[in-house]
Amino acid sequence: MSIHAYQTWIRIWAMALRHYYLIRGSWPRLLELIYWPALQMTLWGFITIFFETHSSWVAQAAGILISAVLLWDVMFRGQISLFLSFIEEIWSRNLGHLFVSPLRPSELIAALLLVSLVRTLIGVGGAAILAIILFDVSVFSLGIALAAFFANLIVMGWALGLIVSGLVLRFGQGAESLGWAAIFLVQPISGVYYPISVLPDWLQPIAAAVPSAHIFEGLRAILIDETFRMDLLLNAIALNVVFVVVSISIFFMILRYARIHGQLLQLGE
Repeated sequence: MSIHAYQTWIRIWAMALRHYYLIRGSWPRLLELIYWPALQMTLWGFITIFFETHSSWVAQAAGILISAVLLWDVMFRGQISLFLSFIEEIWSRNLGHLFVSPLRPSELIAALLLVSLVRTLIGVGGAAILAIILFDVSVFSLGIALAAFFANLIVMGWALGLIVSGLVLRFGQGAESLGWAAIFLVQPISGVYYPISVLPDWLQPIAAAVPSAHIFEGLRAILIDETFRMDLLLNAIALNVVFVVVSISIFFMILRYARIHGQLLQLGE
């Protein structure tokens, strides 16, 4: 091997070794390597089981999958819009400046929620109109139930968004991937595309503790049985109250930790 080829190999190996140490020293990056394949396998496994045992249900439920996708996007957009609005302050190295200004943490959260709401309305509203044009499926046919479902799903998205924003604040930009991954962690147990009864028995109680599971069960009750399940809506509201209290508490605890340890000025690109 020539000296030139040897030096080329050494440089390639050095760069590969750099990324090895980067991944080894960051548990979010390591988790991400197995997270997405495992999640996709789990989600589509449950969908396959449902299709195998409820083929007639699928044939009778025209538009239910499109409606489920649109409502799922409410929670996804709510969470990711809040997270991106927060992370952009970190990328621009503006977070420390914000917290030495008169801006209060509660005011920052309120602003993030407002921006997230606007982004979600624009994104999901456009997709809902497109669904009417292309597939003749209108999620607006849900009536007043749509407003209740929308409110609960976006509030749950906000709660998750605050938690992952706090984790980035605590663990640095190595935890940014959690902002994209966290929302999909609850997707298999939310029953977006199938009833909760499809899940294994041991997983159903966990799903029952997630607000979104009750919302999507309520969606299917309206579209299939033409029944509005008030009990499912109340369950979702009660669980969301718990989610919101926990998420705000976690965010403020991490923010206090970051202030004490000077992390607000160390985050950036």
